[in-house]
Amino acid sequence: MTADHLIEAGLIAIIRADSSDHLIDAARALWEGGVRAMEVTLNTPGALKSIEQIRDKMPEMICGAGTILQVDDAVAASHAGAQFIITPTLQLDTVAFCKGQGLPVSPGCTSPTEMLAGQRAGADFIKVFPANRFGLEHIAAVLRVMPQLKLVPTGGVTPDNVHRYFEVGCPMVAAGATLVSKQVIAQRDWPALTALAQRFTSAVAAARKASEGR
Repeated sequence: MTADHLIEAGLIAIIRADSSDHLIDAARALWEGGVRAMEVTLNTPGALKSIEQIRDKMPEMICGAGTILQVDDAVAASHAGAQFIITPTLQLDTVAFCKGQGLPVSPGCTSPTEMLAGQRAGADFIKVFPANRFGLEHIAAVLRVMPQLKLVPTGGVTPDNVHRYFEVGCPMVAAGATLVSKQVIAQRDWPALTALAQRFTSAVAAARKASEGR
C-alpha cells in the first residue's frame, strides 16, 4: 500500500515553485539524494502536468499533490496520477473522496480536536503545519494522549532537528523550502539539491535507527 511505502520513505519532499519548468530534473536530483516520496503543490503553475510527467518518467518515485483546497482539486490530482493527497486544512469531504479512491490523505490540522476528527474520518496521516510554530512539545503532548495518530510535522524541518520528531513518535516528516527552495530550482543547482537531500535522508535514517534502539 502507498501509505506503508510513505512510512518506509520517512520523508516527503515538497516542491512549491514559481514555474513547473525543470521539476522533473528536481525530482531526479531528489531521487539521487535518496528521497523516495515527493509532493507537488497545486499552487505551482502546471502542477498537474508535472505530476503526470514525474509519474510517467519516474514511476519508482512516489508522487503526490499538495495544497488541495477542495474536492475538485483532489479529483484533478487523482486524474493526473497523484498517489497521495495533502490538504492544508481539515476537509472531511476531501478525506471521504480519497478514502473512496484508495488514496492516502493527510489533512492539515492544528488542534487535538481537528487531529482526532481527521483520523476518525479515515485520514491516513495528519499534517502538523507549521511544525516549528506549534513546537515539539505540542506534538509530543498530543501523541502522549493519542498515540494512534500518525502525525507528519511540516514546516521548519531540517536535517539537524529531524531526529526530535521521530523521538516523540512521528512516523515521517515533510520538508519544503528547507529542502527544495525556489532558488535552487530557479538556478537549476541539481548537485546542491542532491547533496541536501542526502543530508536529509541520512538524518532520517539515523533518527529512525536511534528511535528503534530505545
